[in-house]
Amino acid sequence: MSQLRSGGAAARIAAVTVAFGLAAAGLAGCNARGDTPPKPAPPAEVTVMRMQARPVTLVEEYVGQAEAVETVEIRSRVQGLLERQAFRDGSAVHRGELLFVIDRQPFDAALEQARANLAQAEAAAANSAQNLARVSRLIADNAVSQQDLDTAVARDRADRASVEAGRAALHEAALNLGYTQITAPRDGIVSKALVKPGALVTVAQTLLTTLYSVSPMHVNFVLGEQRMLELTRHARARGAGQSEFRLRLVDGSDYPQPGRLDFVDAAVDPKNDTLQVRIVVPNPDGLLRPGQYVRVLVPSAPRPDAILIPQRAVQELQGLKTVFVIDADNKASVRQITAAQRLGSDWVLDGGLKPGEVVVIDGLQKVSPGATVKPVFAAEPAAGARNG
Repeated sequence: MSQLRSGGAAARIAAVTVAFGLAAAGLAGCNARGDTPPKPAPPAEVTVMRMQARPVTLVEEYVGQAEAVETVEIRSRVQGLLERQAFRDGSAVHRGELLFVIDRQPFDAALEQARANLAQAEAAAANSAQNLARVSRLIADNAVSQQDLDTAVARDRADRASVEAGRAALHEAALNLGYTQITAPRDGIVSKALVKPGALVTVAQTLLTTLYSVSPMHVNFVLGEQRMLELTRHARARGAGQSEFRLRLVDGSDYPQPGRLDFVDAAVDPKNDTLQVRIVVPNPDGLLRPGQYVRVLVPSAPRPDAILIPQRAVQELQGLKTVFVIDADNKASVRQITAAQRLGSDWVLDGGLKPGEVVVIDGLQKVSPGATVKPVFAAEPAAGARNG
């Protein structure tokens, strides 16, 4: 039985030997025919950029909210029925422009009554003055008593006081009649009317609408204590009065008018070490509106030797940022970098690369560590195009 197994194994070995012999003969036959082995693939072509140091000014973004410099609640100074609304909701108005009209008929009547009362008081005062003059002549001849003279003097004074009171009442009636026409106290934009014609308006209580000033506009935001300290030191170091602030609108566009620092709160909020900050911004076109959210771009100290790298050249995984660096032999290697701020579409490096090193910016999918590549240098942008 063991002899049979040995014979089978020998047969299999012989068959394998014959197969290898045939394969070798086939290869020899191919070489004899002049066939060449396949050529290795050429190096992958990638776009690269040489790192350069250049001066840049970085900015930090904060969420801000626009606020009108003046917000006026429009209320009536007299009570009555609202007769008419004279403006279109949400429209721009000028100082002195008519907004609302209160029913003036009761106030017309009150004015006429005040005029009549004044006329009556003036007539009584004239009679008292004549009576006093007559009594004064008679007292010299002892034709009347001293008591009669005292009574005439008191009556004259009382009637003259009644005239003054009548004039004050007439003036008040005229003012109330004028208050039936409610006008804009300043230029601005009015909100919608909160009371419709026919409704009863109560003195100083019924809110009719709100008027907002347009230009300039305030923007409020919160700034960290440390950041505010850096900003103040930088402004003093360069001898500037106030740093300029820029705004970015919700659609990503930049607001054309710069803002300047207008207010910094006197105390730091101990809960989060922040300060309430306000800037004032020109708003000639009315593009900013009260309550509108914007991004406030706060300038920081300039960096004279910053290295910028396109964001597309950086691979991020679990918080780590890496790039492919090409050496003098066109071989790629992975390099970890640190960067916390962006300027446009570029990262501003804090470490990991030096000026003069070459980094892959396009074609990352073709590169692997240790692979040889064919670098093609991208066109360098102008230095001013990368400044903030």
